[in-house]
Amino acid sequence: MIVDEGVDAVELGLLPDVEFPEDNPYTKEKAELGRQLFYDPRLSASGEMACASCHDPDLGWADGRTVSFGRQRLELQRNAPSAMNSGHMDVLFWDGRADSLEDLTLKVIENANEMHGVGDEVARFINDIPEYREKVQEVFGQDEVTIDAITKAVATFVRTINGGRSNFDRFLKGRPDALSDAALRGLHLFRTKAMCMNCHHGPLLSDNKLHTTGLSLYGTPREDLGAYHVTLDPQDSGKFKTPPLRHISRTGPYMHHGLFESLMVTVRAYNGGMIEPRAKKNRPNDPLLPKNSPLLHELNLTDSELNDLVAFLESLEEPHRRVLPPELPPFRDQE
Repeated sequence: MIVDEGVDAVELGLLPDVEFPEDNPYTKEKAELGRQLFYDPRLSASGEMACASCHDPDLGWADGRTVSFGRQRLELQRNAPSAMNSGHMDVLFWDGRADSLEDLTLKVIENANEMHGVGDEVARFINDIPEYREKVQEVFGQDEVTIDAITKAVATFVRTINGGRSNFDRFLKGRPDALSDAALRGLHLFRTKAMCMNCHHGPLLSDNKLHTTGLSLYGTPREDLGAYHVTLDPQDSGKFKTPPLRHISRTGPYMHHGLFESLMVTVRAYNGGMIEPRAKKNRPNDPLLPKNSPLLHELNLTDSELNDLVAFLESLEEPHRRVLPPELPPFRDQE
């Protein structure tokens, strides 16, 4: 393995079992309740947007768009990351503003441009649906639906959306023929010359940290300074979370802005070391000018090596599995 000095890289490996929080342990009934709520657009103020609107299992648990649509078809600023394997992460959203799936669920429900709800009001609305009220009683032992119950149930379901069946996993389990020659060469490049493991390491192929990679579109109408909008610390300007690479070939387009349409475009950008944002004449000495991570390097990989690297990334794809949406409970007057 080749990484920069100071990088505490973890070897690639099989996914461990998901750990469920002590205050939100797993039960089959809770996960099933969360599955229904995940698909139910009645969590949104308009009654038109569900979690599954942006995290579709047929699209790698993402949405296949450059950036997602919010309420009233409002175009949002960022690409929807896949929900797969997110139960293994404790840094969530592109800007890291959530540290649990429960917190993330509430933030999406209450985001003015997304589900546009108020937690307690959403809970009261869901409480008027008899089947949900009965299931919350069964799962949580309480008579009324609360926003805490909603977020815990959804988070429990999302923690069950996991991979671990890719060709790369088969290779790790002792099947040397599971990877093509090109993918094997790509794996070697990934761990060495391409220096991908500076940030993409461990079972998730992500360090679960935030880095600046020159993609904030600084000084343009689409400028997005990432974590700075959360912390207000200029040192965080332009920082975004390292995305996990499992199932990556099915979750394009790529990066927080969704402007990289293919894996080859993405690896070529990293091969060139990315572009360092430059100061603008109308913003001299701007403390918010993003400074690229020192972990980025011009790599000078050949076209053949880039093809091999993409072949390895494609080996991380999970086999297709048809996921059917659940039947949602009706209101009493719809029965």
